[in-house]
Amino acid sequence: MALGDLMASRFSQSTVLVVPSQNHHDDSTASSSSSSVAVVTASNNTEDADFANRGDSEAAIASSSGNYTGNGATSMAYLPQTVVLCELRHEAFEAAVPAGPADSGLVSKWRPKDRMKTGCVALVLCLNISVDPPDVIKISPCARMECWIDPFSMAPQKALESIGKTLSSQYERWQPKARYKCQLDPTVDEVKKLCTTCRRYAKSERVLFHYNGHGVPKPTANGEIWVFNKSYTQYIPLPINELDSWLKTPSIYVFDCSAAGLIVNSFIELHEWSASNSTVSQRDCILLAACEAHETLPQSAEFPADVFTSCLTTPIKMALRWFCTRSLLRESLDYSLIDKIPGRPNDRKTLLGELNWIFTAVTDTIAWNVLPHDLFQRLFRQDLLVASLFRNFLLAERIMRSANCSPVSHPMLPPTHQHHMWDAWDMAAELCLSQLPSLVEDPNAEFQPSTFFTEQLTAFEVWLDHGSEHKKPPEQLPIVLQVLLSQCHRYRALVLLGRFLDMGPWAVDLALSVGIFPYVLKLLQTTTPELRQILVFIWTKILALDKVDSVENKFLLKVTFTVVVIAVYSLALHGAGCAKKS
Repeated sequence: MALGDLMASRFSQSTVLVVPSQNHHDDSTASSSSSSVAVVTASNNTEDADFANRGDSEAAIASSSGNYTGNGATSMAYLPQTVVLCELRHEAFEAAVPAGPADSGLVSKWRPKDRMKTGCVALVLCLNISVDPPDVIKISPCARMECWIDPFSMAPQKALESIGKTLSSQYERWQPKARYKCQLDPTVDEVKKLCTTCRRYAKSERVLFHYNGHGVPKPTANGEIWVFNKSYTQYIPLPINELDSWLKTPSIYVFDCSAAGLIVNSFIELHEWSASNSTVSQRDCILLAACEAHETLPQSAEFPADVFTSCLTTPIKMALRWFCTRSLLRESLDYSLIDKIPGRPNDRKTLLGELNWIFTAVTDTIAWNVLPHDLFQRLFRQDLLVASLFRNFLLAERIMRSANCSPVSHPMLPPTHQHHMWDAWDMAAELCLSQLPSLVEDPNAEFQPSTFFTEQLTAFEVWLDHGSEHKKPPEQLPIVLQVLLSQCHRYRALVLLGRFLDMGPWAVDLALSVGIFPYVLKLLQTTTPELRQILVFIWTKILALDKVDSVENKFLLKVTFTVVVIAVYSLALHGAGCAKKS
């Protein structure tokens, strides 16, 4: 146990702590201390950022649904060409699929009923640069980077402002349309104003509250986090119940501080008490915390000081930096090259874009295979920003567990840090690092694409040759969904998906649960004859399962009829052209 943990009990019952002398230039006089004030003296230290992972899948497909140019590795002969839906299992299909409203049967398991958007992001940074909290004893050398900025490389106030601005820009990559508000070393009143303003602006949308408490004591056992008084001479406790009453619901909290699990425990107790004393349904509150209640954040210089935040906001950079020390190339690699990876996160034809694409596929696959499907839908398919944060949370668990620190979430997720799909990610990272020096040296050099998606499609094809309803579902389904974004893999992926859906209604339900519906819906707009044929087959399979009497389905039936007519007409023209040539 770190020495800082041994001191935690000294502050668990305190209501106010006096801040050691530091660099805030405020001429206000300190308020008088009550009998419950704990005075702590200390001397000054010497002043010394894809479209968001998965992104908008519909927009991405629409922009890339041009003519097919890749070579189909899988033949259309896999699919029934003339006679369909006439096997014995199809005769029992009506009995297998319940008819009725959308809240019954298979349909309710996948159809998103309540899409959500994060409308406002509140960033609270309590760093108190150059002054260590009284319950922290740091090692030497110690982690110092905050948002990849060394706070001791400039004046404290300038560093604080730069870190706040950088954190805001990092979050903007995941949700550019949200409103961002930041409070640096705030008072209780400033946090209250921030929260109420964000809730008023967001209305019924979700609000994200990010708290960095590296410059204040650990949370108390009573569920209080620390902020400052106006003159920066005292640490002031902020009860979680007050924070919850200001932000209301729906909301998501990120707590990056030692003993952050204490806050999660207090939130859970608060919501359980609220649920037992009212008829209101469970509050839509999601929590992400850096560590458990008894743990202290890693201090090794191998990590940035805000390693949890870095995993959540800059996952590719954090993942590569962590992997560098474990790579076979560690002796010859210049770590600074990681900041120079060519390309853009949302351009899959570049090295950085492909890495981001593979990372999204890997984390989605891990989540879909270990989570109940209803929880997967809520966390990974309901809200774009929440989905990005939870993908990156899986990375945080992997990296921080290597430092004996366990990130916590509510809803709680099962351990994923040893999932075998991380090996596939490591292979992609190794290939990236091996090419990086030559790519940085020659900007015109082309990178060697990863074989990740080709190999995963082959694994899916092997499962189709041997799998069944009574065997473990194919874990590659989320990867098939990601592959639909790429023209070079799309034809093969659609043919394999068609083979899978033809195995029965259980297979259709699995594909819908992973989120295949909007992808197929957008791809129906394609003008490529080869894709239209298989897309019509897949679409009829979905409609056969999704028998819901709704306005939406009537519209979808019209879409399907139009697509079928266009497909038949296109094939007829194609056949007439071939006959004319012969």
